[in-house]
Amino acid sequence: MLDAPTPLMRAFIGHFGEMGSRWGINRTVGQIYALIFVWPQPINADEIAQHLEFSRSNVSMGLKELQAWRLVNLRHLPGDRREYFDAPRDAWEIFRTLAEERRRREIEPTLSMLRNALLEAPTSEEDRIAQERMRGMHDLIEMLTTWFDDVQRLDAQTLSQLMRMGAKVQRLLEFTGRTRSTRNT
Repeated sequence: MLDAPTPLMRAFIGHFGEMGSRWGINRTVGQIYALIFVWPQPINADEIAQHLEFSRSNVSMGLKELQAWRLVNLRHLPGDRREYFDAPRDAWEIFRTLAEERRRREIEPTLSMLRNALLEAPTSEEDRIAQERMRGMHDLIEMLTTWFDDVQRLDAQTLSQLMRMGAKVQRLLEFTGRTRSTRNT
């Protein structure tokens, strides 16, 4: 059993904490997640607090947030009353979970607001223009969520192949005359 994070692990944990704050999560939560992700076996809250030198209460709050995001799994080990945590190891699963949670927390409320706004009868020319612009935003978000639903149904291998195709898809569409460039060349 590992007694402490290795220098490589510490570098990842530190970086992940800094990046987490840029992604809209608390630095402490980012570091807790990073430790759980790289730790070779399930780890309990006391060990997390010890390794990261965080208070036990900060670790508990961070773990609750990570559980709410479905990024960590709670485990019970035979003969031990403590709760242990681990994280999915599959990067695709993590990406899908994050995307689903962001959609639920950010995209769906925006779509709901836009739908309600579009149901209103415009009372001025300014409201009519605003609704036109909101309709464009609504339609784009709807199209992206439909595409996201389609992508979510793909298995990881197919999704990986699709992403590797990248610019090849655009070249194929250009070759068949089914795309227009948005860049001025």
